[in-house]
Amino acid sequence: MLIENGDNKLQFYPVPAGAVLREDYILRVRPVGTEEWQELKTYQVKVDMHDVRMASMAYFDFAGKVEVEITIPRFYTVYRADIRPLSLGIQPVIEPRRVTFMLDRPCNLSVELNRDRFHNLHLFAGALEDAPDKGGENVMMVKGSLDRPGFLGDGINQELERMPAGRTLYVEAGLYYISESIWHLPSHTNIYFEGGAVLIGALVFENGEDLHISGRGLLYLADFHRFSSINGIRLSHCNNVTIGNLIFVNPPHYTVYLGGCADVTVRNIKSFSCEGWSDGIDMMSCQDVLVAGGFLRTSDDCVTVYGSRWDNFGDSRNVTVRDITLWADVAHPMMVGVHGDHRRDGDVIEHITFENIDVLEHHEFQPNCLGVMAINVGDKNLVRDVVYKNIRIEPFEHGKVLDFQVKWDERYNPAPGRGIEYILLENIQVMTGDGEEPSSITGYSDEFMVRDVTIRSFRRDGKRTGSLEEANILAGPFAKNIRLE
Repeated sequence: MLIENGDNKLQFYPVPAGAVLREDYILRVRPVGTEEWQELKTYQVKVDMHDVRMASMAYFDFAGKVEVEITIPRFYTVYRADIRPLSLGIQPVIEPRRVTFMLDRPCNLSVELNRDRFHNLHLFAGALEDAPDKGGENVMMVKGSLDRPGFLGDGINQELERMPAGRTLYVEAGLYYISESIWHLPSHTNIYFEGGAVLIGALVFENGEDLHISGRGLLYLADFHRFSSINGIRLSHCNNVTIGNLIFVNPPHYTVYLGGCADVTVRNIKSFSCEGWSDGIDMMSCQDVLVAGGFLRTSDDCVTVYGSRWDNFGDSRNVTVRDITLWADVAHPMMVGVHGDHRRDGDVIEHITFENIDVLEHHEFQPNCLGVMAINVGDKNLVRDVVYKNIRIEPFEHGKVLDFQVKWDERYNPAPGRGIEYILLENIQVMTGDGEEPSSITGYSDEFMVRDVTIRSFRRDGKRTGSLEEANILAGPFAKNIRLE
């Protein structure tokens, strides 16, 4: 439904029967200048694999300005409200049982009352979009129902393949079961999931090209067992793919699996996970990948760039991750380098950029798995030309700001890495927390070194640091030309 008041507009979406909801909060939104509030339902998401808890999520789109109101339908008093990322500067008005604030731009938020990060409200306020014409030429529509479930799956592909390339599949709001749990998608297809479309199951695209998925749909995978290893969406040996604006709720394995792919854009997806190995976006032997926007709260690495792994072989290069919010309840927000083709000479992982990123949490106690920004190189890999720019790190539970190591981790690597070189960190802003361990830059040997790391404008609690010691960074053995400017 679209509510308008001049330039201020609010678009919210129906919730189909059978969607898993949470009632910790009453959420209401209205365009500025209107009197009537619109109540939005909140979905249940599970967070933190070590102590799984139920949090809340809601989404809507808007233009101009909207007001948001959150109340609590139980005995509860609000003493404090944090709206993160803190870099957005959103200041709530706090009353004992009510919190209000205004939004004037699209954003992905965590609203935390009384410092509770585990039963919080994740609020995704997107930009208005133009949906495809349901009745347009070369469009196939799947009629949805808000009262009873429908079904999607490979059977639809036969009808699509009788249509010309460039066809569009339009899926209306409703609850859908994916037949046999996994839907293998066809090439040369545009798929649009309307807001309020909830899919139970996973998507797979293999050995294909020219697939574009967009809309406001939600993939619900919380009922699949951890060892089913089902990904939210698996892209394998394909090219020219875009994925935009989907929400993934608790896939047991990766949210987005990218193996042997090229020319891929993942834009503004949101995801939650609470199992071991339930990473966010993992890239293996991929080239020319853009991850732009979004919010990942995962119970393993949020974003990784690897070399060869499983049936994916080759180098990884030209990867950009930007304008995103990362929250690692376990492991690393950003990880590069672990896996490669150790049976031969390893892989080269190069030309990687992380830019304009907010990190809300890094919570890890295993000594070999620390680091908001981690480059851990094994399997004879060489990692070079990695840029971290405009990274904002809020106080985290436990870990390191950075961990650059050429290492031999025998849990994962039959051989050590070859080296790390030409790394730039620029405008890194750290808010100090109690759980921060000293960062480390360490090579493996005189042959397998870390070299040429430049750290430019590293700020801690708003103050520019003048030395590695002030930045809480230790340059260990076999590390050469480590500079802080």
